[in-house]
Amino acid sequence: MHPKENIMLIRGKVKGNSAEVTEFLIPPFSTYGLGFSGFPTHMLPFDLSIIGIAHSHPSGSNAPSIEDLNNFYGKLMIIAAYPYDEWSMGVYNSKAQKIPYEIK
Repeated sequence: MHPKENIMLIRGKVKGNSAEVTEFLIPPFSTYGLGFSGFPTHMLPFDLSIIGIAHSHPSGSNAPSIEDLNNFYGKLMIIAAYPYDEWSMGVYNSKAQKIPYEIK
């Protein structure tokens, strides 16, 4: 998909101040392009196990844009920036605060 952005739903469990991600899902009717990705939220089934969204930033910055924050969905957002490794990821809450994460 690089250099296009990609977007996925995050399935998992939230307990207190921590979350466990169990799956990444491709949202229905999602769109991808140079500098954008999205999906119609009204087309999602009711599913309480969806805890957020993950998407890529081919630009190399893992900071959320204003558009990212305006389209925030769920409890957390993961942004994977180029080169898409664990050191180039950022995890954010709905207030755009970076939150720590651990990959097991």
